[in-house]
Amino acid sequence: MKEIFENVFLDENRRLYTKYENSYREWDPYRSKLAAAIINGLKIMPIKQGSKILYLGVSTGTTCSHISDIIGNKGIIYGVEFSERVFYQFLELAEKRKNIVPILADARKYEEYYWVEMVDIVYCDLAQPDEIEIAIRNSNIFLKKNGYLMIAIKARSIDVTKEPEEIFEESIEKLKNSGFEIKEVIILEPYEEGHAMVISQKIS
Repeated sequence: MKEIFENVFLDENRRLYTKYENSYREWDPYRSKLAAAIINGLKIMPIKQGSKILYLGVSTGTTCSHISDIIGNKGIIYGVEFSERVFYQFLELAEKRKNIVPILADARKYEEYYWVEMVDIVYCDLAQPDEIEIAIRNSNIFLKKNGYLMIAIKARSIDVTKEPEEIFEESIEKLKNSGFEIKEVIILEPYEEGHAMVISQKIS
């Protein structure tokens, strides 16, 4: 077992794991876009022990649970989810993990969770046409300068009439024009079709 990032491990069969308490938990790239990005060669991993994270579109918490493993007791995840049905599944995870704060809210309405502290990372996984704009607005409010914005872009949710590569390029341009420096872009196929993980840093 080789540690490739803080508390992220790869075995000889290229299976990914995080460690929770004294056991390794397999991290499935078909169920987590961040896991897919890591398997596909991600080099810059802003999430580490003690990180403070605003997670937009946390869903049932599969990826969140592994991020929780990585950041440990000194870190915290503010997990925002809009769907009540999904949120109540996520609550079960949050009740077991003391470093997760569940927030039932619309990520377009950041005033609903205005009390969240400044964070090191905004992680965004929203299947919305205006995902990039939502991520930028939240980052302008909650992300520290030099903090990281990580976006899982689903091209088909933004515009079904365009090729995914065109959507990725347009999204990257919006980030650049909003004061973010693009650090890395990872295409997530074959695990997620028409998806990319974009790692950017807030420089202004």
